[in-house]
Amino acid sequence: MGLREQVNTALKQAMRDKDAARLATLRLINAAIKDQDIARRGADGDTDLTDADILAILGKMTKQRQESVRAYEEGGRLDLAEREQREIEVISEFLPRQLEDDEVAAAIDTAIAQTDASSIRDMGKVMGWLKERHTGQMDFGAVGPMVKQKLG
Repeated sequence: MGLREQVNTALKQAMRDKDAARLATLRLINAAIKDQDIARRGADGDTDLTDADILAILGKMTKQRQESVRAYEEGGRLDLAEREQREIEVISEFLPRQLEDDEVAAAIDTAIAQTDASSIRDMGKVMGWLKERHTGQMDFGAVGPMVKQKLG
């Protein structure tokens, strides 16, 4: 079952359970996926989102909420921060398990070997290889400097 079907199944279950908070978050996920469908339809005619595309959407949604949690906590709005945190938990159900630090390091080493990267100029190839295989499993904002350090 693809990610889109998993989200729809969870949405129906949340309706049956009358879980309003979960239902609202699942509807936000569905809306983000449909927005991307519409954007694709106008752009190049290819409307089918892959699971990797949906993972990218979910990752972006998670990152946005993490930034909101930080802002709300700094502003003393703990109630809003908790709501955002609950949304992160629901979204995270559909994301793959995050890799541990040693697994990320091993994936970077593998990517460097597979792409025959030898200098910082090859960083794009390495990052592309990692994104192809590990979307949603690692924070690419943190991985970039690690790759740069190994290539530099």
